[in-house]
Amino acid sequence: MTTEVLSTFFFAAAMLHSFSTGFFAGLAHKYESKKILYTILHWLAEVELVFIIWSVVFLCYWAASESAAAPVQYLRVLNVTEPLFIFCIMLVSSTRPVVTATRRVLLWISLQGASLVKINPLVAQFFTIMTVGPLLGSFITEPAAMTITALLLYRMVDKERTPQSFLYVVLAFLFVNISVGGSMTPFAAPPILMVARPWAWGLREVFFNLGIPGLLSVVFNSFVLTFFFRKKLNDYLIPLENDRYYIPNGVTATHFMTLLLLIVFSHYPQYFIPVTVAFVVFVQFTRDHQDELKFRESALVAVFLLGLIIFGNMQGWWVSKLIAELEATALFFGAAALTSITDNAALTYLGSQVPNLSEVSKWALTAGALVGGGLTIIANAPNVAGFSILSPKFEGSLNALKLLKAALIPTAVAVLTYYLYLLL
Repeated sequence: MTTEVLSTFFFAAAMLHSFSTGFFAGLAHKYESKKILYTILHWLAEVELVFIIWSVVFLCYWAASESAAAPVQYLRVLNVTEPLFIFCIMLVSSTRPVVTATRRVLLWISLQGASLVKINPLVAQFFTIMTVGPLLGSFITEPAAMTITALLLYRMVDKERTPQSFLYVVLAFLFVNISVGGSMTPFAAPPILMVARPWAWGLREVFFNLGIPGLLSVVFNSFVLTFFFRKKLNDYLIPLENDRYYIPNGVTATHFMTLLLLIVFSHYPQYFIPVTVAFVVFVQFTRDHQDELKFRESALVAVFLLGLIIFGNMQGWWVSKLIAELEATALFFGAAALTSITDNAALTYLGSQVPNLSEVSKWALTAGALVGGGLTIIANAPNVAGFSILSPKFEGSLNALKLLKAALIPTAVAVLTYYLYLLL
């Protein structure tokens, strides 16, 4: 058995584990009195740790069956820029000045909308957050948009009054909207970022081929969600209000300038890591205007993506062959389905390695990767960040099957929109 095939076996085991975290969470509660066993089961129930746990098992097996040098060499050449970048940008975008400023802008937009069309202010708030938040991903990157939007939703959700079924629906729509909401520019959505340079796609090509259907998908999905639950939102959610924190304009400006620098240097860890370190020092000097930095949440997301990358880089032996053999329409639907079991950025990256792929197939592959980005937590890199923030509102670990079911409607909307726009 080759190393690549072996990696796929362990990857499949990790996938099955990710659908079974609720089972381990239930076991953990049964053995709370046995600290060591409880700790192990609790780790196994953390969806963010699933892929890194199985990647470590895979690497150890690889080292034992061949030599320690092989996995060490593999790790040395592994590109870990994306996990490092997401850690840094999530750390910055989750700070009080950034979230407060964004909240004020979104509340102002929702207030204008509510007065214009004469609707419930809470309904306007919810629609604005679910629409404008994901669309921000085209400008401040999807991980940052996910972090900010999830933090605002976190403040609206009350675990005592918000039904879990509704929470899964909101999470699913959020994941889908974020996945397609970053499609208006070539630098913000990971699956587009992976292929924009090798396929020579500029801002104009991306916006008119992927951005317009992405914009339409986000607006329509948010409308469907808000309209369907319009009579229940006052019972389920707490309205957002502008807080009374005083934050100097200079502090807020520094945070957004740091965010801009991270976006500019997103491909260069040697630059964005020092920028983040300097930012952490700045936060310590302005502690009166800050919350605690979200090191744990950011680190869990980065570790999750690292595990996914360790496996993802070895799946080309079967994914590339599949991509090369499918015509455009089949490739679009196939990519949407494949995205549910492998990160959509990894999928488009593998597609960029396929020689002589037609232009229509390139757009079909990328569109399929975008529309399938909300089906599972691993389908799109920012999904982990969103769940990590909202996880305290859920009872136990994430139920992957409930998420999949809830994501079918918004995914169908995105699939239909892109298919009618791009392939017909």
